[in-house]
Amino acid sequence: MNLPKGFLGSAVAAGLRKKPGLDVALLVAPGGASAAAVFTRNRFQAAPVLLSRASLRKSRGRVKAVVVNAGCANAVTGAEGLAAARRVQERAADLVGCPREEVFVASTGVIGVVLPDAKVTTFLPDAFARLSSGGIEAVSRAILTTDAAPKVARATFRHGGKTCRVLGVAKGAGMIHPNMATMLAFVTTDAPASPALLQAALKEAVDGSFNAISVDGDTSTNDTVLLLASGASGGRELRSIDGAGAFRAALAKVCDELAWRIVRDGEGARRVMEITIEGAATEREAKLAAHAVATSQLVKTALYGGDANWGRILAAIGRSGARVSTRRVSLRIGRLSVVEDGAPTGYREAAAAKAFARERVPLVADLGVGKARARLLAADLGHEYVTENADYRS
Repeated sequence: MNLPKGFLGSAVAAGLRKKPGLDVALLVAPGGASAAAVFTRNRFQAAPVLLSRASLRKSRGRVKAVVVNAGCANAVTGAEGLAAARRVQERAADLVGCPREEVFVASTGVIGVVLPDAKVTTFLPDAFARLSSGGIEAVSRAILTTDAAPKVARATFRHGGKTCRVLGVAKGAGMIHPNMATMLAFVTTDAPASPALLQAALKEAVDGSFNAISVDGDTSTNDTVLLLASGASGGRELRSIDGAGAFRAALAKVCDELAWRIVRDGEGARRVMEITIEGAATEREAKLAAHAVATSQLVKTALYGGDANWGRILAAIGRSGARVSTRRVSLRIGRLSVVEDGAPTGYREAAAAKAFARERVPLVADLGVGKARARLLAADLGHEYVTENADYRS
């Protein structure tokens, strides 16, 4: 699999992980790229988040290289951590031949440890020498932490008589919740577009994908989604968000697929709930209800066990703060209606258990008070999650 035109990628092992393996990824746009990004809203934003946010402003949305490391989040590390991130940025800028602010840096791993930047900068020349259009596979592996497998998604669209590509990679399996999560995503396209258009399109795509998933209700310090457009496909520039429908659809498809893979790869996850709240008074209240279901440990453990204990779902909605009509509320598990007009239907328990035992479990609750809706993907919660996170640092 190759990157879209105008991009090269590679990865190296710099010794940042507890176990040997690729842990530093490099993406380069030799001709430069327009860029847009969305970052975590956590108050404890990591050094690479602070540095890359400032660099994007200074470069006015231009990026020529991206350096990503796993094994160390470089978060809550103060001035020392920021200096380490800046040294990585400066070394990459020297190698690529661009201003420092055109290098985007990102990190993932353990919080509270300063990035050993000397390890990264020592191996960056090797990563630079390995750059190729087929380097995306190595990049997808180098950014992983507790993920079970790499996450890659792609789509194409037509613009100005030309076929353009969108390709993205992501990592994330734990600390996943809206406003984002312990996740990194890097999406590239060879379409020509301005930073402003990319920012509008990215926000739209993230709201419907990475900000609509939950594994465990936690968000992290390093979350970043970066969108790069090289313009190497040629043709006229995408100039308005309204006129970029095909691009927006392709971007949404890639982000949706990556978001699904993150939830499905939730630490120890067996199943994913597709929670849809309908009939809410407002969109905010629909989201409150969806988030309450997604983060209920009782619902999540029932999902893990394949137990169609729908009372836990309604109980979570009832405490969410969303208005609900107890006389009109309804609930479906897949195609099976289990509650109508606030009372159980005459469903068969075996049918409910079968619906709850699938890999993908659609839940649709109608609150019966309005027309607003919201959708959220959420993982179950089982023994493996506790095992994974009980000794993460050791």
